[in-house]
Amino acid sequence: MVKKSVFLFTVLIFCCAVSCSFAETKNKDIESDQQVNDFALSGYGDKGKKSWDLSGKSADIFNDTVKLKAVSGNMYDEKENIKLTADRGDFNKKTSTVHLEDNVVVTTSGGAKLTSDTLDWDRKEQLVSTPSRVNLEKQELNLQGEGASAQTNLKKVQVNKDVRLDIQEKPGKNKTAADNKMVITCTGPLDIDYGKNIAVFNNNVRVERPDSVILSDRLEVYFNAGKKNSKPQKATVVSAGSIDKIVASGHVQILQGENVSYSEKAVYTAADQKLTLDGAPRLVIYQTEKMSAAFRN
Repeated sequence: MVKKSVFLFTVLIFCCAVSCSFAETKNKDIESDQQVNDFALSGYGDKGKKSWDLSGKSADIFNDTVKLKAVSGNMYDEKENIKLTADRGDFNKKTSTVHLEDNVVVTTSGGAKLTSDTLDWDRKEQLVSTPSRVNLEKQELNLQGEGASAQTNLKKVQVNKDVRLDIQEKPGKNKTAADNKMVITCTGPLDIDYGKNIAVFNNNVRVERPDSVILSDRLEVYFNAGKKNSKPQKATVVSAGSIDKIVASGHVQILQGENVSYSEKAVYTAADQKLTLDGAPRLVIYQTEKMSAAFRN
């Protein structure tokens, strides 16, 4: 009986020793190699001009990763500067990529602002991407969706799904701002190219205006380019409130009150406010009392 007790006591001591050793090893693994305040990195181009920088109020430095708090990053372009901020982020030393989390904001000197919960910044490829929900504001455009990828300067943006774009057109004569609001939704994806002034919506597209609704498989919205700034470093600005043309294609339906039109393609030109239907167009018109009276006469 004494031998058994001694044996059990020895086993318990051994187990406790192994457990403590494992806990100490695990804690050492999660500890950073170095902790610093006011961490900063910079990159320079061929001519010695700063091309990017990354900083944080504090940093935990590991073998392959630097974990940052209160992150701020910048990319300096010849035409536009880009700033990225977040509550925290990881800098991968091997790939030079940055993963940002919590209150992520990307702003450009051209007036674009993107916000999200997470964002991956590929500095070498000058791309940003996220699986999270995004919000992009630029002039009269307000874009929302789930998952996105874009050039760092936000000139080209793709939103993956559950897309909504609010457009505030310029008020016309005797019209209020509410009369000129347009809301476009689609399953996605959506591609916007600010350089070419075009937005392309795909799958289950719905355009809502106060006086009409357009349904289609695909929609192309062309914007008029704004005036170029006299300063050479400023890029051409897209005036989102000035729509040049809208092209809807694939199972197009246009609803105005109780009246409905069907076609394979519909083209609206803003200059003459003309709507052209192509591809076996069909109109369904519900007669009013005045029209019925006119036919009886």
